[in-house]
Amino acid sequence: MRHIAIPQGYTSLLSIYETQKAIGLLKRLFEDKLAGALRLHRVSAPLFVSASSGLNDDLNGVERPVSFDINGVESTAQVVHSLAKWKRLALHRYQFQVGEGLYTDMNAIRRDEELDNLHSAYVDQWDWEKIITQEDRNLEFLYATAQAIVGALADTQYFLRTVFPQLSVLPKLSTQVTFVSSQELEDRYPTLSPRERENAFVKEHPVTFLTGIGGKLRSGVPHDGRAPDYDDWNLNGDLLCWDSVNGQAIELSSMGIRVDPESLDRQLTLAGCDYRRELPFHKMLLSGQLPLTMGGGIGQSRVSMFLLGKYHIGEVQSSLWDEENLRACQNAGVTLL
Repeated sequence: MRHIAIPQGYTSLLSIYETQKAIGLLKRLFEDKLAGALRLHRVSAPLFVSASSGLNDDLNGVERPVSFDINGVESTAQVVHSLAKWKRLALHRYQFQVGEGLYTDMNAIRRDEELDNLHSAYVDQWDWEKIITQEDRNLEFLYATAQAIVGALADTQYFLRTVFPQLSVLPKLSTQVTFVSSQELEDRYPTLSPRERENAFVKEHPVTFLTGIGGKLRSGVPHDGRAPDYDDWNLNGDLLCWDSVNGQAIELSSMGIRVDPESLDRQLTLAGCDYRRELPFHKMLLSGQLPLTMGGGIGQSRVSMFLLGKYHIGEVQSSLWDEENLRACQNAGVTLL
């Protein structure tokens, strides 16, 4: 259990009613900005998928999905952890073309999450995916896409401040993105943990895109876990911003250029997941039946926290909390939705 330490003197800049109004406005604004920047079309997405399909995101490989049976359906259903694989299959099924993509509201339950001010059992994201070419599978294309997402966030923040001027006391989101690899962070801060490295670097570089998540570094351990069957570990990254309210780096988005048959083959072997080769989704990918894509998830509650100056994620979403979170927030006068 992570420790909850609410900063002394913290108060919300918005009332509960203003907060709800701001969340609705923020989501409408950002969706439009994101769709325009990346040429995305909205689609509907599943809350659960078949356990035997191989479509669920396995995250770090240890998280337990919420599973249940459905009357008349033979396969066990699993609440999604994310839609990383489903989106790619959807692009194929819906016959999207190169340069086009989709976005959707993703809702998930992560029952094994350690609850604190940044982490909830309930996850809400804008999940997006678009078709790219073989020539697009490079870091420069990834960087340009990350920069476009930051631009959409900055535009959203600007408009929110015209409606809610009290938000102007928060630092303005810079559109200057610093790109750094996880190996460069390890070399720079060899005695710090991955989380400590992020905080140290992002404090100096308030908008950072950290690349190379999932593969082992020279130390023999990865910076963070990433499933082997959606992102190419050499072509992915996390968007980190400095959260002045929490005094730490906050991850707003995880994204990447997806595996092609060659990188999937390599990463399944490295991760000891060769059994997945027989799953329907993986068979299609390894045989080259699925388009080359890139995509990611952008946390709706995380973005709301960041742009509205909130300390606790429970101030912008309704969830269930343990006694430590409830007690800390009650003592500090923080209202959880």
